[in-house]
Amino acid sequence: MFYRLNEAPGVQMLPGLIRRTLVSGKALMICRFDLESGVQIPEHSHPHDQAGYVVSGRIQITIDGNSLELGPGDSYCAPPGVLHSARALEATVVVDTFSPPREDYLSL
Repeated sequence: MFYRLNEAPGVQMLPGLIRRTLVSGKALMICRFDLESGVQIPEHSHPHDQAGYVVSGRIQITIDGNSLELGPGDSYCAPPGVLHSARALEATVVVDTFSPPREDYLSL
């Protein structure tokens, strides 16, 4: 199966944060997040494994109380149930994978 970026509708998660669910299978989901500079994703957790890759920009990620500034080519992983948050230090694009897929990200 194939999916095109221009066919993935953008969903505003927060002001300045757009999510596009790119593809989802039975066990894995890939999403693109476009963040404007200064966007803060509040601390949260979920029952999914989450691994992400910074495509462009700079972002500060906090996972289980540990923070690090990440840039293009850097990646991160938030295990299930672990608190994590993020703050875009400039306009940033990240691609996240979730396993299992997030049901709440399948619907518009």
